[in-house]
Amino acid sequence: MAKTKVEAEPEADQPDEQLDRAIEELRGVLREEENRPDAALQAGANSSIIMTIPVDVQIILGSTEMPVSELMALQKGSTVALNRRIGEPVDVVVNGRRIARGEITVLEHDPSRFGIRLTEINAAAKSA
Repeated sequence: MAKTKVEAEPEADQPDEQLDRAIEELRGVLREEENRPDAALQAGANSSIIMTIPVDVQIILGSTEMPVSELMALQKGSTVALNRRIGEPVDVVVNGRRIARGEITVLEHDPSRFGIRLTEINAAAKSA
């Protein structure tokens, strides 16, 4: 029976090595720039350029597998059960890599919206 994922979690085999290499290259470039005599003048400009690079942030509530026939039978008002329960932490994924976990919360300044309160940050994410 053919199966499909309704809300696919990021694949574990994303090019993590490429991302790690790119981060290390960026660190090397930044170290070289810091050691240059005019580094003090350019440090602010370089960090502001880096801080404006957009990244894809996803909050993964859960996923499920179902046969194609069930998928095709979905319609407005249908409910899809996910593999997580209410109160379980959700994953915070940046560019395909899980960097943290958190709990869903209502925003204090805007109760019509919700957000994520981080409860755990991966050690690798802290060092990167």
